[in-house]
Amino acid sequence: MHLPEHLQTIWLQLGIAPEVLQQKSLCVFDEANELVDVETAADGRVWQLVPAAAQAWQAMQTAALADGIELKIASAYRASSRQVELIERKLSMGQTIDDILQVLAPPGCSEHHTGRAIDIFQPGGPIVEESFELTSAFSWLNHNAARFGFRLSFPRNNPFGYVYEPWHWCWHPA
Repeated sequence: MHLPEHLQTIWLQLGIAPEVLQQKSLCVFDEANELVDVETAADGRVWQLVPAAAQAWQAMQTAALADGIELKIASAYRASSRQVELIERKLSMGQTIDDILQVLAPPGCSEHHTGRAIDIFQPGGPIVEESFELTSAFSWLNHNAARFGFRLSFPRNNPFGYVYEPWHWCWHPA
């Protein structure tokens, strides 16, 4: 896979070597261009997904609720520019780019750019923490998410070098 020129420039500015694309077996994703609002967070942030993923999310959320499990969004669509901001903030706090790339994808390589990825939490439970795997929500997702087209993206020992993210699920069209 080839890294587009505009991303090459951004990566160099952030100190990300172009070889990371092959080393971590990353994909470059197109940014979503049609988004719909699906949920508003307690702090007022509006979470967006592409229409088909939004429909699947809402159906999955409804099915989970019917089983007594409340699912909420901790993060959804994220533009490449926002990814840059997140990485820059971590760099300014003294983190190394290698450490950052274990928890954040390089700009252009995050499933969040597609408008199909969501970070899920259960109210009252951990938010974007590994301990999410101990919740009834995670158990429900493991047994049911595939029916709605959602897959866990980053299981333990994933080939991309990311930490285990039991909260991160991505919708894949059938």
